[in-house]
Parts: sequence; C-alpha cells; structure tokens
Amino acid sequence: MKNYLLALVFLFGCFSIAIGQSIFSNDINDTNPSLDNPYINGQVVDANITVNGISRGVGVGANIGTDRYNARGWNTASLDLTRYFEFTLTPNITYEIDFISFEYTGQVSGTGPVNIEIRSSVDSFVSSIGTPAITGSSIDLTGVNYQNITSGITFRVYAWNATGGTGTFSINDFIFNGVVSSTGCASTTTWDGAVWDNGAPDITTEAIINGQYNTVISGSISVCSLIVNTSFSLNIADNTYVEIQNDIVVNGEINIENQGSVVQNDDLSNVSGTGLMQVTKTTAPMNTAFEYTYWSSPTANTTIDNGLTDGNPNRRFKYLGENYLDAVAETANNGAMIDGQDDVDDNADDWNLVSGSDPMIPGVGYASTHRPDIFIFPGIGYDYTFQGPFNNGLINVPVYRNDSEMDDTNWNFIGNPYPSAISVSEFFNHNAEALNPNGALDGVIYFWSHDTGAQENNNGNESSNYNQADYVSINSIGGTAGNTTQGVPNGFIASGQGFFVSMSDLATPTSISGDIAASEIVFNNSMRSTGNNDQFYRSATDNSMENKLWLNLVTDNNVFSQILIGYVNNATESFDGYFYDAPKNLTSGVNAALYSNIPGSNKKFVIQGKAISDLTLDESLSIGLLTSIDEPTIYTISIEQFEGGFYESNPIYLKDNLLNTINNLKESEYNFTSEVGEFNDRFEIVFRADALSIDNNQIDANKLTIAELNNGDIEITISNSNLILKRVEILDMLGRKVYDLTGTSNIEVYNLSKLSKAAYIARVSLSNGQVISKKAIKQK
Repeated sequence: MKNYLLALVFLFGCFSIAIGQSIFSNDINDTNPSLDNPYINGQVVDANITVNGISRGVGVGANIGTDRYNARGWNTASLDLTRYFEFTLTPNITYEIDFISFEYTGQVSGTGPVNIEIRSSVDSFVSSIGTPAITGSSIDLTGVNYQNITSGITFRVYAWNATGGTGTFSINDFIFNGVVSSTGCASTTTWDGAVWDNGAPDITTEAIINGQYNTVISGSISVCSLIVNTSFSLNIADNTYVEIQNDIVVNGEINIENQGSVVQNDDLSNVSGTGLMQVTKTTAPMNTAFEYTYWSSPTANTTIDNGLTDGNPNRRFKYLGENYLDAVAETANNGAMIDGQDDVDDNADDWNLVSGSDPMIPGVGYASTHRPDIFIFPGIGYDYTFQGPFNNGLINVPVYRNDSEMDDTNWNFIGNPYPSAISVSEFFNHNAEALNPNGALDGVIYFWSHDTGAQENNNGNESSNYNQADYVSINSIGGTAGNTTQGVPNGFIASGQGFFVSMSDLATPTSISGDIAASEIVFNNSMRSTGNNDQFYRSATDNSMENKLWLNLVTDNNVFSQILIGYVNNATESFDGYFYDAPKNLTSGVNAALYSNIPGSNKKFVIQGKAISDLTLDESLSIGLLTSIDEPTIYTISIEQFEGGFYESNPIYLKDNLLNTINNLKESEYNFTSEVGEFNDRFEIVFRADALSIDNNQIDANKLTIAELNNGDIEITISNSNLILKRVEILDMLGRKVYDLTGTSNIEVYNLSKLSKAAYIARVSLSNGQVISKKAIKQK
C-alpha cells in the first residue's frame, strides 16, 4: 500500500461513493514520527470529521524509525490494555460516519510481537474485530456497529508476545475507508431584516434570509443550510464570511465583496436557486493597462466576456500545459544547436488567446490585461465581477507534462475555484507528490506579482517579454515576496486567484498520449477558509525546532529580490524536490536577484529547505548574486524577518568573499557595489564571527560614522578608542576605487577633492582585522 517513491496570481483520489472513500489516512513519510504522540504530520482527513492522529498507549515507548510509527515494549505474555496504537475519529455536528474498512501495513523486528488484535470503543474495547495480521490487513467495518456513527469512536491495535522489551512493532501507513454524510439541521431561524426569530444561527441551524442582511452590520454567520428568499439580499463584506455546512438556495441575491468569503463544508452539498450570486474581485494596483492579472472564476457557468468584461479582448489568454516544451537543445537562427532550457516554450504555442464566448472552467487559470480605454490612472485596482452559482465541492483539473524532456519544468496554469481563500498546506496535502502517493504536483506554487514592464531584452519568445523574476514562490517551507508592497504570501490563495504549478516527474499519469502524460489535481472544500482572503497578486508542519530566514536584496534604483532558507523536518542539504526547494528562473532579463545554491544542482533557488540538524554555529550557507545593472548602483542585503530559537539566540553574519568582509545582519544591513555578472559564491550566511579568522572583538557597523565637514573634508570615526582606522578605500557605484587611504587613529579627516556630489561606498579596515563597508553621500 505504501508508495516508497518520494514521490501564478490569481488528490487524494476518491473511489465511487457507493463503495466509500478514504476519510482518514496517513502514508507516514517522515523521520522518526514516533517521537510525536500523537503523530499528525501528513494525514489526510475528510472535511466533516476531526481526528487525533495516530498515538500509542502508556505501556509502550517510542522507538526511532523512518517512515513508520514505531514502538517497543510489546513483551507481555498476553494482551495488555495499556499497549496499543490508537486512532480516534469524530464526525462534526450534524454528520455521521458509515465505515467500510480499516487498512494498514505493519512491520516487526526479529524479536517483535507475534500476536495482534484490533478493538474499538463501541464496546469499551472488549471484542476483537476481524482477523488482523501483524504485517498488515484490511479489516471489514461494514457491520452494524460501525454504521451511523455520530460521536467519537476510537480504534486500538493491540500487540503482545515479543521476545524481549526491545522488540518493535510499527504501523507504516493506514487508511480508514467510509462515507461521511449529513444528518440534517437541528433547527430553523429566520432573519426579518432586524432580528432572528429563533435566535442567532449556528452550524446546526438552517438560516432563512427574509430581509436585507449585511455582514458588516450584523456580523459573519455559520449555519447548517442557507436560504435567501426572493426580493432579499445577503451582502458579505470584506473580512467577513458566511459558512454553510450543507446546501445554499438563492432565490434573492448574494453579493460577495473583494475580501469576503462564502465557505461550504460538505463536498456533497448543493448550490441552487433562480436568484443572483456574484463575486467582486479587485486587481492589485496597476501602473499601466498592460499589466497582467492571473484569474480563476469563483462562479460556474461564467464566460470570458462575463467574467473578464473589462479585460482587453486582445490580451485574454489560457495556458496549455500539454503544449509546453523546453528542450535541452534547440536550433538557433544560424542552424546551430544551442542549450535551450530557459523556462520558455520553444515554439510559442503554450499561451492561447480565448474568445469571449469561451467558458471559464472552474479551477483553470486565465491571464488578462485591462482595457486601455477604461484605464483611469495608475496606482489603483480595478473591480471585476463574476456571476453564477458559486463553485463548490470536488473539482478536478487536468495537468500535463512532456516526457520527451525530463530536465524541464512541467508548467500548468490553474486557480482557486471557490468564493473563499484556500489553504496552501491543505492544497499540498492533497496534491503534492511528496505528501500524497496519488499527488501529481512538485509541491511549489508560483504567483505573478508583475513588478516590471515588458522589455525587449527579457527572456521569452515574443518581441517584448515580461520579467520571469516577478513570480512569487511558496512551498512547504514558506513563501517569498515579489516586491516590498505585497509582502510574503500568507499561506492562502485568494478567491479568483490564478497560479502556476508543475506536474511532478514522479507522478503516475492517468493517461499518456505520445510524449504527453496527463494527471489530475483536486480542489475540495477541506481546503477552504473563512478568512485570509485579503492577499491578491497580479507552508508546512508546525515544529518549534524549525528555523526560517528571509533575506532581502534592494537597490537604490528600486530593484527588489527575496529568498527564504528554512531548516525543517525531512529536508536535506541536497535537492529534495520542489516541496522543499523552489528554484526560480533567473536567466536573461533579470535586473538583480539573490539566490541560494544547493550542491549538485545548477538551479538557483528562491526557497531552500535544509535539515534541522545542519543548523549549528559551524553552518555555512552559500548565497549567489545575479545582476545585469550597468549603471552606478548601491546594493543592500538585509533581514526581512526570521523565525526560530536558533536565530533568536545567535548573530546572523553575511560574509562577502569578494571583499573578505563580514557583517552582522541583525545589527545593520550590508551595502556594496557590483559589476554586471553572475556571482555564485560571493556571499555566505555564517554564524561565527571568526569566519574570517579575525578577532572575536567585532564592532557594530553602526559605530562607524562618516560625516562631511563644512570645508568639504570627510571625517571618519570609529567609536572605540582602542581601534585604529588602518585603511579607508572609497569606491564609486561601479565598484571602482577612487581613493586608497591610510590612518593611525580612531578618528581621521581626509580631503577628498576628487569626489563629486554622489553616493559612494567607504570600505574601512580596522586594526582588529574587521572590515566595514558603509554607504556615504557627498553633498558639498
């Protein structure tokens, strides 16, 4: 049963409902999961039940073991009621479980237990269920005792008769199959425009709207089912929500504002009625009408003309992942073969213009610019309205890869199909191949942030192309920002948001046609959120040991780049796949960018995951710089934020291997200049001040001051009388040395008559071996 293969703005596979489906499962792919009691990482759970993970009784102890929940202490002569593995499943209010089966794979050591029984709380763990085997079984649960379960039920797997106390037994993976269904609403209440006639509703109550209701006035509500009667409307304002356990019937109107949310919990619930349902979404602020927004319709039966009414008809596109081919070698204009892998489709047939009558297929992404004739002025967002029944429940979307090339990225353009945000982590739980053996995706999402306009020298297959560095990334480690205004992705995908994903090379396709392999990803209601719908663009296990560091690169000509390095469970120093390590295409057209390096990979990474055990004071992390800026520029590297106890307790140094300097980024940002080029090993993140073999008596860079005196002289001071300014180098913004001066004191005054009014870098060498680089501006 276990699959041992490790498998841009805006599945767990199901069986037929007649034979049930997985309602709680875990393939248990983790390092030493048994150290957690209970263990919940990677579990996939039906939206209408809650579970406690897999845990163990007090009579057995944790035993290390990769990809299995392992324990020792099974050496009693007979069944011991304290020695077991345990699972508890509880249906949500107004729901019940009809069980089909419990399937598991077990593993024992040479001295492990030989006897096993499975019991449940139905009869207080008295009777055995089925005839389980120690190495795995499928246990029939279709009996009457395991149907119509409306409260918590616990199953225990007991084992005994091990040769000794160190004999081990583990559960390597498990699935509970069954059907979760609604039992109906407990009561009804009606809104008359002022009050509820039977009290405010809750998740067990049918709510009838028989008057005007606005959530900004009367508040968000959670209900069992919802009816909006003719002539009345329900308005869902920004940062508010309506949560419905079951069905929606709309004969009046429901209007959802840009950051409002409607969430249905039951995948089998319905949306019906003759009334109006509409969702208004607002683009990110636009500087020109030629900026693209990535869309996905949150409503059904919506056409391109109806949903993207204000989009430019000549610039509305869908993306055909099955047409994408980025060959290792391609033919140049002169007939020569060249290295062609640059994340651009070789024959330019991946983006296709759509017509106004085309339907906006739920879960599919669309790209559009705004109509120039109705573009008012820059700096504002524009409203788009989607009308039709709200999308709900299971939505399957095809994804593709071209197996004629195995080193390319298998791009697919999809989108959030619901009128609410969805959780990135829940989306990954169902679709990332690294978490789910049936998953189809590499495990990274790319949003479009559109920071820069199209340029002729940008990489692409058109005369002018947009900068691919404007994609924002998020994977299981976390996310990186595309600019300084939109910020780091918050772990949710807003309603109406389109985004790019990549089909995994390891995913088992559902069909193959020539070189094109196809599979499906799934959206379902378990991913939906009643909040977090406020981040619209043009991570991960909860572990207190994890440490994450975000670094920014900015320039004085408004270039921005951000990377994330996370030390987390299951990641390694090597390339672990996109679920942990997210590369970013930084070929031609990139102004400037930071990236991290991974040994053995030629990719540049915007997100890198490493093992928690790697994070020691001796750790060194290689950081590269790519820049095409050929004008005087000051570059600045700084910490955006960090998480975790290691970063809280230790300094974070940036080592510049070109200049042989070290700078504590927790105390000050680092300024420097650079020539045009790619510098893979210029920088390192280190945690020891002696990384340059200099005195540990490091001086805060803020204690070095540079002042311009009234007569135009420059005074440089280090506020420590025990140190000497041994050497002062003045560099212009192209990195050229203008002055090379010496000193004999902690305060020196220099006449720098060659300097014009401009910005410079002063590189100051101190008598303790430390080198400090600091930005200075001559104004007189």
